Amino acid sequence: MEPSLALQKAIRVRLVAATAVTSLVPAANIVDRNGLPAVFPCILIGESQTVPGGDIARARHDVFVDLHIWQKETGLAFSKQVAGAIRDALKDANWTATGLHVADLYVTSSRFLRDPNGIHSHGVISLTANVVEAA
Repeated sequence: MEPSLALQKAIRVRLVAATAVTSLVPAANIVDRNGLPAVFPCILIGESQTVPGGDIARARHDVFVDLHIWQKETGLAFSKQVAGAIRDALKDANWTATGLHVADLYVTSSRFLRDPNGIHSHGVISLTANVVEAA
């Protein structure tokens, strides 16, 4: 399996299992979906990229994943609250991802944007993971 897909699935499992996240965003609204969100609030598992790590076996990779937080609000407070819950849900060092050993996963940035329509907030949490394909 492509490392970013395995990691994406593991991230969703972690978010759905975190009551701090699901008390803010229903588990059914944490999805991998294209286009603008249809329901609010939601977390869209967004773009990803896998970069080879350079080991001789080509089994190590750096995986980059974006999570998009959407809510109907004129400010950014809710999106920032969800971002904090996401950080807490992902910081545990023991990860299970099919076919991968996740050596490290961390938030590399959080951005919060006001949608030009004036009624939505949008947060983007960027993650980086160092993974090794499991034998």
